[in-house]
Order: sequence, then structure tokens, then C-alpha cells
Amino acid sequence: MTATVILLVALSIVLDVAGQLCFKLGLDRLPELDGGFRLNAFWGQVFNAPLLWCGIGAYVIEFFVWLEALSRAPLSLLFPAAALAYCGVVLAGRLILGERVSRRRWLGTFVITAGVMLVCVAHA
Repeated sequence: MTATVILLVALSIVLDVAGQLCFKLGLDRLPELDGGFRLNAFWGQVFNAPLLWCGIGAYVIEFFVWLEALSRAPLSLLFPAAALAYCGVVLAGRLILGERVSRRRWLGTFVITAGVMLVCVAHA
């Protein structure tokens, strides 16, 4: 992988993690609805939630970054590398959201990271 492709994949991963964080934080900040779940009221809240729009914006930018990466490297290399976003989300969930992450989930995150390294080294 060239330095440009590595930067594009890294940016894609960062945008993916940022988008997920914005979605989670945005939804957590929505006020509870009286009388249970009402779809119309929920969508009205969603359309007025800035963090949710930030998440959508991150995904839109990521889409174009990903297309640029795909134009420069094989999908069979890029897609496994993009799986590092799963690891980033687990780490961000722990560090930013204060979520509890079990040992089993950390182990799974490590296995994903090792698998990505194996694919990227084998492809070099």
C-alpha cells in the first residue's frame, strides 16, 4: 500500500468512528417521548439533532474518501483494512462514552487487528 492509500484508509476509519460516535451521542441526547415510542415525534427530533447531522456529514465525506481509496488499491486489501473501524469504535466507546468493554470483546478486537495486519502484510 502506498502512503496515500494508507492515509485514505486511515481517514475513512476516523470518519467512520466519528460518525458512529455522533450517532450515539446524538440519539442519547434526544429527550424521551411521553406515552412511548411515536414514530412521527421521533423523526421530528432526529431532524433537529445537530450531532446526528454531523454523523451523516462524516459518512458523506467518508463515502468520497473511500471511493478515492478504491480507485488506488484493490478491494481485497482495502476492505479488510477498513475493519479496523470496528476496533476504533470499541476503543472510542470505552474512552469517550465510558462504556464497559469485556475481556472477550477486547480479545475479539485484538483478533480483528491481527487479521487486518495479516492481510495487509500478506498483500504487500
